[in-house]
Amino acid sequence: MAHRRQPHRRFRLTGRVVACSLVLAGLPAAPALADSPGPSATPHLDAVEQALREVSPGLEGSVWERTAGNRLDSSTVDSSDWLLQTPGCWGDDTCADRPGTRRLLAKMTENISKATHTVDISTLAPFPDGAFQDAIVDGLRASAAAGNKLKVRILVGAAPIYHLNVMPSKYRDELTAKLGKAAGNITLNVASMTTSKTAFSWNHSKLLVVDNQSVVTGGVNGWKHDYLDTAHPVTDVDLALTGPAANSAGKYLDTLWSWTCEHTSNIAGVWFASSTGAGCMPSLAGDAGTPSPSGDVPAIAVGGLGVGIKSSDPASKFSPTPPTAADTRCVVGLHDNTNADRDYDTVNPEESALRALVASARDHIEISQQDLNATCPPLPRYDIRLYDALAAKMAAGVKVRIVVSDPANRGAVGSGGYSQIKSLSEISDTLRARLALLTGDKGTARTTMCSTLQLAAFRSSDSAKWADGHPYAQHHKLVSVDDAAFYIGSKNLYPSWLQDFGYVVESPAAATRLEAELLAPQWRYSQATATYDYARGVCRG
Repeated sequence: MAHRRQPHRRFRLTGRVVACSLVLAGLPAAPALADSPGPSATPHLDAVEQALREVSPGLEGSVWERTAGNRLDSSTVDSSDWLLQTPGCWGDDTCADRPGTRRLLAKMTENISKATHTVDISTLAPFPDGAFQDAIVDGLRASAAAGNKLKVRILVGAAPIYHLNVMPSKYRDELTAKLGKAAGNITLNVASMTTSKTAFSWNHSKLLVVDNQSVVTGGVNGWKHDYLDTAHPVTDVDLALTGPAANSAGKYLDTLWSWTCEHTSNIAGVWFASSTGAGCMPSLAGDAGTPSPSGDVPAIAVGGLGVGIKSSDPASKFSPTPPTAADTRCVVGLHDNTNADRDYDTVNPEESALRALVASARDHIEISQQDLNATCPPLPRYDIRLYDALAAKMAAGVKVRIVVSDPANRGAVGSGGYSQIKSLSEISDTLRARLALLTGDKGTARTTMCSTLQLAAFRSSDSAKWADGHPYAQHHKLVSVDDAAFYIGSKNLYPSWLQDFGYVVESPAAATRLEAELLAPQWRYSQATATYDYARGVCRG
């Protein structure tokens, strides 16, 4: 049964109670959308921007930036192919044909082949391999064949010990061999970085930025064994765009590379390799000039610096009321950056941006993630302010849908697979507890959840598992509100202290396409697992 939109409804709570609930959630102060002096074409972006200016004003232009004149980078053949899904085989548990994956690989090659100055790639270790590596090499060869001299950076974030075998010099040599004579036209930097071992912080962004004019970003890692050479591929999503927002991504990568280049002599934090005679390149943002507007889509590029790059934003006057919850802390003495560190907030604006996007919703919120709760220990169980923002919206009558990766994907130690929870009840129990604080009692909290919540584990077909018997793994980092604005990037909603990046886009046309191409088929197949579904009267727990 396809999901049907409910008609817009008035808030159930008074404006005073709604405002108090946002204070409880620890969110930056912002006027309610209904209180704005006049209608805005971008109310959700406005709310996010206001939060960022309060929390991280000094990071504007390097870690976050609002731009206009962007274009979601689709072809004339298919207006939805800016939305790059893997594997893209909805309804087929064998997934023999993977059109989404093919489009992603083709887009990578296409964008890189058009490079005239720079190619910037970042991801989580290990380095791109298989057809992902081939897509990069094919694009670089095509550009070099056209006579272009390119500067190319490839940056991966590495978890300590786990990625000891990720060697930039080895990957440099592999690329050089595959490129052949084209390597002579390329100045190459390859690096692996970890900014803090004790705080579990490293690069987690997934970016392909070409000439600072085009960008592909989202959740997809370039790993053949997880996405390509398997009968149970990971479901994931990227977006492609062109315009000034691509330059924002380039400036963000310059921020990461500036730290990396400064620490190349510290093998505990950075392993670095380059083509013969090339030094570390901390900046590429100015090499291709300033991108011209190419469309009419406004966007906020927003990232985070994790732990270890910058301790705080000195320009910030942000003074949050620390949220409290008895069950978030798992290891005595481990510092909770997510819930108890104001300075961490100021250098990780993406977290405030996502909470503000949730808080800006007036009718419905759709969350598609790997998880909302983290592996505990070592991380705190959840983001208190995120749950409080969701609770405030639900208490106000806003519908909330949450789809997460099947908990059957949970790894042996929690984070080794594509789920970090044992049961959907970990999410619903947390949400009920936060709602009870807001509504006053557990009974009212449960009633609210039964009337506003949809919560399910991900499926992409009518079968409970892939044809080979493996559970469905979802790696989305996606939040959509009111069929108007959405975030796609690499930032998880559960606590994680990494370097991440994504875009908040406000475009009803694009949001409608996102609903039709991803969110609707996702719910069609996933609703069979729902523990809460207000539309069908399902309310377990």
